[in-house]
Amino acid sequence: MAAGLNAVSKRACALLGCWLALFWLAAGPAAAAGRTPFQARCEDSINKSVSILTAQQNGYSVDNRLSFRALTVMKGAARANTYVLGLTKTDSRVAIASDGAMLTDPVTGYECVSPQVSVKLSYAPVLIYVSSEFPPGSCGYKEILEHEFRHMKAYMDHLPKVEQTVRAALANRYGGKPLYAPGGTARTALAREIDTGWLPYIKAEMAKVETVQAQIDAPAEYMRLSKACNGEIQAVLSKGLGRRK
Repeated sequence: MAAGLNAVSKRACALLGCWLALFWLAAGPAAAAGRTPFQARCEDSINKSVSILTAQQNGYSVDNRLSFRALTVMKGAARANTYVLGLTKTDSRVAIASDGAMLTDPVTGYECVSPQVSVKLSYAPVLIYVSSEFPPGSCGYKEILEHEFRHMKAYMDHLPKVEQTVRAALANRYGGKPLYAPGGTARTALAREIDTGWLPYIKAEMAKVETVQAQIDAPAEYMRLSKACNGEIQAVLSKGLGRRK
């Protein structure tokens, strides 16, 4: 089974530490020579391993009440001498639950469990900020909002990509086969794999969207916005800074 893993499952295996690999592989030689009675009972009488993955989007809202100074402080990592005129905020959410029917072999002391793993991916409702210096209806408001919509779209486009990647990794990991382990350890091993392997792995996949977000905020885009609306955005920003003096 290990030799048949594709690139996705190999990467997942490396990140997960392959806690359960030995339990599956231990059944390999016996399977080649014919199933043991315990294997037959496990494979034929309990439900197949199942991985269920769902992804959900939760909408957005726009807030025009905060100044660019407040937004700059909120972001916290703006480049020197730059100010944040718009900001898109959300949080990725990953929920994993596991269960599975189990059988015990009194002869060998081993047990088998059929993992039932459910994964739910989502983003918290997206909150888009446009600085209060640009009221709705102004050209600057429109330009900044369109820029922030690009950030929101990046999040929404990334979610199904993560869903596809994780779905393939789950399918290759569990493959519809029961998991074999010494008595009293299968459920613990499965829970440990989820907590220390799958959860960090999926969060890392979700976080890859930040590379796309950084590309949207390239210096060329800041330059374009500064010249947009016949210089209105730059003029409003300069006026705001001037009042500070």
